[in-house]
Amino acid sequence: MKVQLLSSLNDRNVDVAQASSQRQLAISVSAIADQVDQRLPLNLCLILDKSGSMHGKPMQTVIAAVEQLLNKLQPGDRISIVAFSGSAEVIVPHQVIQDTSTIKSLLPNKLIASGGTAIAAGLELGITELMQGAKGAVSQAFLLTDGHGETSLRLWKWEIGTDDTKRCLELAQKAAKINLTINTLGFGNNWNSDLLEKIADAGGGSLAYIEHPEQVLEQFGRLFGRITSIGLTNAYLQFSFAPHVRLAELKPIAQVFPDTIELPVQPATNGGFAVRLGDLMQNVERVVLVNLYLGQFPAGEQVIGQMQIRYDDPALKQECLLTPMVTISANFVHKYQPALNPQVQQSILALAKYRQTQLAEMKLQHGDRIGAATMLQTAANTALQIGDTNAANVLQTSATRLQAGEQLSSAELKKTRIVSKTILQT
Repeated sequence: MKVQLLSSLNDRNVDVAQASSQRQLAISVSAIADQVDQRLPLNLCLILDKSGSMHGKPMQTVIAAVEQLLNKLQPGDRISIVAFSGSAEVIVPHQVIQDTSTIKSLLPNKLIASGGTAIAAGLELGITELMQGAKGAVSQAFLLTDGHGETSLRLWKWEIGTDDTKRCLELAQKAAKINLTINTLGFGNNWNSDLLEKIADAGGGSLAYIEHPEQVLEQFGRLFGRITSIGLTNAYLQFSFAPHVRLAELKPIAQVFPDTIELPVQPATNGGFAVRLGDLMQNVERVVLVNLYLGQFPAGEQVIGQMQIRYDDPALKQECLLTPMVTISANFVHKYQPALNPQVQQSILALAKYRQTQLAEMKLQHGDRIGAATMLQTAANTALQIGDTNAANVLQTSATRLQAGEQLSSAELKKTRIVSKTILQT
């Protein structure tokens, strides 16, 4: 398994007379199979909500989806299952797959819906189970919930009780540091969009929306397809820049494909930077967009930076491998004429669609319906520019409803969030 690492500027020509020039750098990373490789062993934990609101058909369809997933596991894969309501319990301890029939027989008696929604308690147990089988495997969790989690009560200086949001984010960040990825699945229309998105984003996971119970099987299958295509794990993009080149100060780096995620920048010991990419799927591009400012350079082709990928290869049982260093350059010219890259422009628009939708949500939360409608209309137009007609339809519908003075339902808000992050497949 090899890493392909490519980069392109949105405009590689730079006016030599300009004191500062802004450029967008698109970086493409993917795992390329150099032979017919067997898939990597999986270390999978299912963290399942069994609160009272999951009673009936929701829980029945979740059990069916778990059974279907168990049928897809291969010898050598590892599984654990955690259930949570007002508290959490391990119903299937971490184990190497042998006989799934025993696991299936436990589900109806262990997944009985009742009680509250202590998401953090379930997430903590799930991470503990995953840690037992992380060596040499793709370690990921599916966290499914239909609720918001427990909230604390604040009296003056004192916080009484647990705050699931704060604890969940701490746990998601901890998971990412030890090479565990959490995928989140929001079930129904009452889950916390901000929380589940942040949990998934922390480690490069995926956020899924299950509007109707019958969609559970489809979404479990989609996520399972993604994790079985992973070829390399624990990938970091490392880069450094020449003097007079700097990152933008606000949100300088974001992933734009396959999902849009704002990526936190970590300072490196050599004066450079690093961002965590997590697991790399085979033959699927991970596209990252970097917002740069270039100072003045002499005329001609100039090196403005270098980059490489650090990663683990579980198939070879090797860790902290490094790709060859890749040079990033720009062409500084006296008679400036643009040399625009249409593919990078598509990436810029994908990120714009996401940020425009985010801004619309913020305006809506502050009671500015007209401002929110305007931003959603802008996001719909941006989606059309990149050929994302599904997103354009959803965003336009939401904008039209707000313009008519109507409220957006929980389902509409969640669809808006999902289409802002990814391009839905028809």
